[in-house]
Amino acid sequence: MKALFVGLVLTCQVVSLPGSDPGKKVGGPCEGCEAIYESPIAFDQLPSFVQLPGVTWEGKKPLGINGTVYKADGTPAAGVIIYIYHTDETGHYTAKADAKGWEKRHGSIRGWVRTDANGFYKFGTLRPAPYPGHSDPAHIHVTVKEPDLNEYYIDEFVFDDDPLLTTEKRRKLENRGGSGIVKLVDVGNMYKGERNIHLGKNIPNYPTK
Repeated sequence: MKALFVGLVLTCQVVSLPGSDPGKKVGGPCEGCEAIYESPIAFDQLPSFVQLPGVTWEGKKPLGINGTVYKADGTPAAGVIIYIYHTDETGHYTAKADAKGWEKRHGSIRGWVRTDANGFYKFGTLRPAPYPGHSDPAHIHVTVKEPDLNEYYIDEFVFDDDPLLTTEKRRKLENRGGSGIVKLVDVGNMYKGERNIHLGKNIPNYPTK
């Protein structure tokens, strides 16, 4: 018996955003940015505050970092997904034994938040260490996902008091999403810092109206 194959011609329409190049991703190439989709919680169920794995006050002083995410027009941006990950206190990306996907490379100190109606986000963690034997400042990687746009990375969170964050390195920062330099304040039992994020700022191929 001969099988009969019927060919179907599918027509798709590519809709481009104003001011963007439909042939290019917003933000440009981004290895590992797809890890944002590994959230164990559905995006619309994510809270605006998360404590990353390993946070403890026993002999430690954690970091609490918060801020507001703004749209390009300066108004607060609700519903923006923020994915963060960083090294442990030895400067390594340490993953759990049963880690899968990007957790194998990003380590298990990672988390996801979703900005609230006022564009607010917050996370708690222990301060990461720089890579052993390297001159790169300690940092926290961050990827954002806006509604109706692809995911892209912005400048890492870095710390103003880090001796590795030299004048030259500060000058070379791209300031994607605005400055990522965080000034930490000792409030007794922890350190607090603030970073506001400005969507579209210094982001390649970002749509404009």
